[in-house]
Amino acid sequence: MPGILSFGAYVPPTRLGFALMSGGAPGDGGPERAVAWSDEDSVTMAVAAAINCLRGFERASVDALFFASTTQPFAEKQAAALIAKALDLRRDLRTSDFAGTLRAGSDALSAACDAVAAGSVGNVLLIASDCRLAPPGSALERNFGDGAAAFLIGAPGAIASIEGSYAFSEEIVDLWRAAGDTFVHSWEERFVVQQGYSAGICEAVKGLLTRLDADASDFAKFAIAAPDARSHKAAAHALGLSEASLVAPCFGQLGSAGVAFAPLLLVSALEAAQPGERLLLANYGDGGAAHAFVVNDHIQKLAPRRGLAWHLAKRRAVPRYEHYLRARELTAREFPEGAGPGLSATVHFREREDEISFLAQRCKACGALQFPAQRICESCFAKDAFSRVRLSDKSGAVVSYTLDYFFPTPVPPTIVSVVEVEGARVHLQLVDAQPDEIHPGFPVEFSFRRIHSKGGRPNYYWKAVPRARERG
Repeated sequence: MPGILSFGAYVPPTRLGFALMSGGAPGDGGPERAVAWSDEDSVTMAVAAAINCLRGFERASVDALFFASTTQPFAEKQAAALIAKALDLRRDLRTSDFAGTLRAGSDALSAACDAVAAGSVGNVLLIASDCRLAPPGSALERNFGDGAAAFLIGAPGAIASIEGSYAFSEEIVDLWRAAGDTFVHSWEERFVVQQGYSAGICEAVKGLLTRLDADASDFAKFAIAAPDARSHKAAAHALGLSEASLVAPCFGQLGSAGVAFAPLLLVSALEAAQPGERLLLANYGDGGAAHAFVVNDHIQKLAPRRGLAWHLAKRRAVPRYEHYLRARELTAREFPEGAGPGLSATVHFREREDEISFLAQRCKACGALQFPAQRICESCFAKDAFSRVRLSDKSGAVVSYTLDYFFPTPVPPTIVSVVEVEGARVHLQLVDAQPDEIHPGFPVEFSFRRIHSKGGRPNYYWKAVPRARERG
């Protein structure tokens, strides 16, 4: 029976306090939401969550990648193919995008389980990621949050097997974003909640319980998406669920993370799950969907993941609201960001192994590692005798760095560094750190980020980030 083999999450460390949105001063301890920064989007967050999910698993075992998002950066170009390249997955895997509804993550989950059950693929990497924009100062801006969740779906060795699912569709204009719109729009709040969310989430949960001939008391935890804390509480009350059975929705910490919200709550449930427990995921969007899982003994063998709790504890407060507006390009510019032809598509294609997959090369003659790829070894001068080595899951240390106050960034300066990785030296921006923290020998790992949007499209590369300390 198909199930979850592994899971991972990513929540941007940047936090926007509610006080800042109201013109107040920054301060720790108050309600906040997670926000993707200027070099992050649904694709970069998806890569981060997937790397975490795949830790300890052979990437060659992934047969398909399904990506769900309402905010993928391309209207006509597959984001899943870009993510697969950044993850250095097999060339012959199947890739698909799921979009257009907040239920896209649930739709992708159903498709992944169906594909595994049918035997057409062995393992599916499923990623849900979103960073929706709301009008500044609106209620939606407070309730939204950014993040990504990833699951490896397979059959043998599942930590949580799927028991069943239920889904329905509904035509309702509650939340929407038309082509070309920057912000999500919402109809009148009472209509959106009562006729849309509450009715839909309750129908999804009750439909699944009926199909399984089960009661709510049979489930240890419910991972239920919601647009806000009050609606979540009302839906739980309508379903007769106890507070102890609910995965904390993290409003005031994370926010409603679009298609990734319910999957992130499932990640949270799996972090504390015990063998034999049953979990229920419920999602809403143009209808509703619910999935039931039973936790297996294999969960005790899974190495610790960077789950929701790990990321919520790793936070950095935005000091000023205008920094957030600049980071999300919500301020007026003298010149449009996408002006000019941008990066040559020919150059991008030729160098995609270096820039997207972040592959170095190791000399077969002397063992030296070097980056970027070239025909002659810098150490022993052997020619065309190299094997490829993935750098994205390695760590390194800063050799030297400089502070650039001219490179465009929401909060100058930009930290530009030379990082040593097993003898190879790589020129990278260093982010998610303050200048006074950095020193030669500073330990770093690597994160897939957006460099710029020249030519009217996002261009990606890898950046150095402070090496995280693992828990557990």
